[in-house]
Amino acid sequence: MYRLLVADDEIIERKVLLKTLQKNLEEQCELFQAENGREAVDRFTASAPGYYDMILMDVQMPVMNGHEATRAIRASGHPDARDIPILAMTADAFSEDVAAAAAAGMNGHLAKPVNINDLYRLMDMHLKKRTRQV
Repeated sequence: MYRLLVADDEIIERKVLLKTLQKNLEEQCELFQAENGREAVDRFTASAPGYYDMILMDVQMPVMNGHEATRAIRASGHPDARDIPILAMTADAFSEDVAAAAAAGMNGHLAKPVNINDLYRLMDMHLKKRTRQV
């Protein structure tokens, strides 16, 4: 079973995404949530090595945006900091937005509203690279 951390400040968007993932992947994924980038960083850095398998990160959040949170995670010194797949989720879908996500250390970019098939494709691609399954 994979553990996914979903960081999004919009409660309705977060709940819809979580319900969709639970409905379709309930036996494959355990889902955790964060309401902003700072909370995502704190949850990740406090976790045991190998605990989370992927982070789905909204870009536009208060307290700490997704780019800042990703940079903080990558620089954290946590054993998984360099390897954890982090996927950007944002309404900004221009090529410069995709480039900004990559520059922040994100592994993929999804435009909102998130196309669930695109999400599953990216998740599958990145989770297959992860060797640990609980």
